[in-house]
Amino acid sequence: MADLMSILSNNYATTTPVTAGKYVNVDAASYTGSWEGKYHDNAKFKIDVSQVSGFRAQVKYVSGSTVKFQQVLIKDNSFKIGDSKFTLTANNKATIKTVVTDPVTGGTVLNTAYAKRD
Repeated sequence: MADLMSILSNNYATTTPVTAGKYVNVDAASYTGSWEGKYHDNAKFKIDVSQVSGFRAQVKYVSGSTVKFQQVLIKDNSFKIGDSKFTLTANNKATIKTVVTDPVTGGTVLNTAYAKRD
């Protein structure tokens, strides 16, 4: 048991944070608006980004019967909402990655899609 605690303690002390660095203000015009796209199974999604101020924004994600609404923090051109990550890739284009868990097997799949702003 002591060896296990030693390993955990050493690894905890040596890991680096996933989000290193500071949050900085973003260009609100680059994010604000409605973003739409489809996953590989033709399931449509829509992401509405509003009230961008500094590095914070209000985001609404809709895909099928799933609706999520939350305030997000934008860092390194991306933010997370629920199980999805939005990454701004170019002018009016973004990549959306969503983790989907199978309720029967518990297995997970990463769906990647592309969105365009209206």
